[in-house]
Amino acid sequence: MDIIKQLRDELDIRIEQVEATVKLIDEGNTIPFIARYRKEVTGSLNDEILRNLHERLLYLRNLEEKKASVLSSIEEQGKLTEELRQQITAATTLVVVEDLYRPYRPKRRTRATIAKEKGLEPLANIILLQMTGNPLEQEAANYLDAEKDVNTVEEAIAGAMDIIAESISDEADYRIHIRKVTFQEGSITSTAKDENLESVYEMYYNFEEKLTKLAGHRVLALNRGENEKVLTVKLTAPEEKILRYLETKIITRDNKETTKVLKTVIEDSYKRLIAPAIERELRSDLTEKAEDSAIKVFGKNLEQLLMQPPIVGQVVLGWDPAFRTGCKLAVVDGTGKVLDTVVIYPTAPQNKVEEAKKTVTALIKKYGITLISVGNGTASRESEMIIVDMLKELHGNVQYIIVNEAGASVYSASKLATEEFPNFDVGQRSAASIARRLQDPLAELVKIDPKSIGVGQYQHDMNQKKLSEALTGVVEDCVNKVGVDLNTASASLLEYISGITKVIAKNIVTYREENGKFTDRKQLLKVAKLGPKAFEQCAGFMRILDGKNPLDGTSVHPESYEAALSLLKKLSYTTEDIKAGSLTELGKQVKDRAALSKELGIGEITLTDIIKELEKPGRDPRDEMPKPILRTDVLEMKDLTEGMILKGTVRNVIDFGAFVDIGVHQDGLVHISQLTNKKFIKHPLEVVSVGDIVEVKVMSVDVSKKRIQLTMII
Repeated sequence: MDIIKQLRDELDIRIEQVEATVKLIDEGNTIPFIARYRKEVTGSLNDEILRNLHERLLYLRNLEEKKASVLSSIEEQGKLTEELRQQITAATTLVVVEDLYRPYRPKRRTRATIAKEKGLEPLANIILLQMTGNPLEQEAANYLDAEKDVNTVEEAIAGAMDIIAESISDEADYRIHIRKVTFQEGSITSTAKDENLESVYEMYYNFEEKLTKLAGHRVLALNRGENEKVLTVKLTAPEEKILRYLETKIITRDNKETTKVLKTVIEDSYKRLIAPAIERELRSDLTEKAEDSAIKVFGKNLEQLLMQPPIVGQVVLGWDPAFRTGCKLAVVDGTGKVLDTVVIYPTAPQNKVEEAKKTVTALIKKYGITLISVGNGTASRESEMIIVDMLKELHGNVQYIIVNEAGASVYSASKLATEEFPNFDVGQRSAASIARRLQDPLAELVKIDPKSIGVGQYQHDMNQKKLSEALTGVVEDCVNKVGVDLNTASASLLEYISGITKVIAKNIVTYREENGKFTDRKQLLKVAKLGPKAFEQCAGFMRILDGKNPLDGTSVHPESYEAALSLLKKLSYTTEDIKAGSLTELGKQVKDRAALSKELGIGEITLTDIIKELEKPGRDPRDEMPKPILRTDVLEMKDLTEGMILKGTVRNVIDFGAFVDIGVHQDGLVHISQLTNKKFIKHPLEVVSVGDIVEVKVMSVDVSKKRIQLTMII
């Protein structure tokens, strides 16, 4: 297989783009670096296409290795024909390679291998040839052998039938056809093990759906219900059609001695050997596709969450709500430094509301708090009521917001949090995290395992390695899109920068602590284990504000400094103009970009990127995202009425809709059918993303089940 051509066809890009990208990957360049600084080489392929290309490249190379190993194994057995070689070479999936290899794979002892050891293979061949005119019992009598434990003609015929059944099951063409027919015409069914049991799987207690129409989220729900022993899940196939197909392939002569036996063998081969294997393969394939789709959605949600705009320059009170153990508070200044922590007990069982209000009011006045960030966990609703009452009494300009605290407890109990806040308990760390994730979501959320951030679906049921790799890629892309301040970034943020490992990230922080602030990007080369290749990969994403060279505060890569300086000189500017922010009209002064890029010795795309960056040095792509809704009043579920129109924030997007925070403790669901009536959509992500501010109308409220149905069709 020509991998380059295969990638070109799959990704619908030019062959030169594939060749260039594969070369860059093989040279050890990271995806963020290639996406940002090698646009000229790749023809501006974005990070999503680059990651897909990288993933498929690994799969196809693995496929070629598997083919080579299979060919070698069959050749060693002396059974490799030219036709088989061509079939294996032409295979495009690992499943097909496995099908072709099945007859030659070293087998554990099966009924068929035991029958062969008893010398019954010639009898099996006689039956398969369908040319004997003798009764089968007469043919079988020739193979009776007490030493080999073949004592009756029935035993001899049964052994021969086992050999034929296995040979039918091993035939690659049959399996490929049966797998295809089963998928196209088969269904999945599920029933309850106990119909009286109340569970979240009630809709699957008597469920059937065609495999071709089965949605990914249903596959994952059925798997989970089965694993939790609530559901019995089965795959039903067009059995009669498959048996007739096998009969036409195997029964080639009308022979009364062999036809009946072969029909029995075919049924046994299908039901005992082929069908269970095909069911496992198809369910595994459906699960893999469902997981890939869910991982994609999770990744998109995570990207939107990480790219939420930071709320800068405000002193924030982080509020980690709880009942018995009290609400933990942390005051965090505009730079993320924790100024104070305290525990209050306004909720049950203590109910010290007035005392709590006095404590919080004193903190607000002492530190100039302008924003309260409340976690959405246990006792969040009760805490919110107290905060709203207090804000009314204050008559000030303090606002509050409910933030998704998913992962805060995971972080606060982690080794990283212990190192960061050695003198705090888990509650204080959690409160600090809740405040900081509002100030700079990206910097704070990178400290948490992406799986625990709570914007996925069935993430704990998936292939954890694949999920982890995909989400790590999303975090990498986000961190590198934004860039980091080299003098303030934590090790956990730095380790996501292109070319930086965990060890190097810690070494950067250590260097900073021992030598003071970085004043020049080139100082990175003095950091232990950070060599020229790592510098090339990371330098453009590291920002030094107020350093020696103003270009160090931009995303212009050091390899392009000479071109950037020549550009400034040509247009009668200096690097001081970058600091002053007086280059906002720079692009308009360049009339012929093609000629200028040639003169500067760089590509036109690189020139355009340099101009954009010099116009808005260190620009933050998060500024273009919707700002979070800050509140001063509270709404309860009982306040909601049908037809009420509200503004809300999209908290999670899943296959069948989106969950929207409308300011009550329970997020409302906008079903996919209620997202838009302007066009047909296959997935909610075509209309909404995590963090979007949307207008919704209340369709129905079920207080007892805590369900709110919303619509965006207003």
